[in-house]
Formats: sequence, structure tokens, C-alpha cells
Amino acid sequence: YVLTKQLLRSGTSIGTNVEEAIGGISTADFSAKMSIAYKEAQEASYWLRLLYTTEYLDKESFDSAHQAYVEISKILFSILKSSGRIR
Repeated sequence: YVLTKQLLRSGTSIGTNVEEAIGGISTADFSAKMSIAYKEAQEASYWLRLLYTTEYLDKESFDSAHQAYVEISKILFSILKSSGRIR
């Protein structure tokens, strides 16, 4: 239960940070919030791997959800790179 709660927290945090980035008052604010969203996507990926390793998730469920987080991470990384946050 604790692991799924952590996954829920980090997974929903991605969207809220992206929304805050869109409403940011400066480029630095935008980049900071996108950076947090990226880190939360990485954290969600960790919790998914842990749930799979401890056999709370079957392979099919893990593969599907994990692939989604990998894609989200790639998109967020690309946004950070184009915003100049990552070189």
C-alpha cells in the first residue's frame, strides 16, 4: 500500500508541475517547474520498478505503465533541453 501511494503521489505531481510551468511568470520559473516534473517522472519510474520487483505488478501492467513514464520523461527532458536548462 505504501508503494502504490508513493507512485500515486509522484505520478500526479508530474501534471501539476507541468501546469505550474505553463503558468510560470518567468523563463526560470518555467524551467524550474519542468525540472521538477522530470524528476517526478523519474521517481514514478522507480516506484513502478519496485512494485514489479516485489511482485505487486505483473509484467504486462509494469511494461505498459513503465513505457508511458519513459515516454513522458523523454518529452520533459526534450523540453528542458530546448529551454536551455540542460546543455
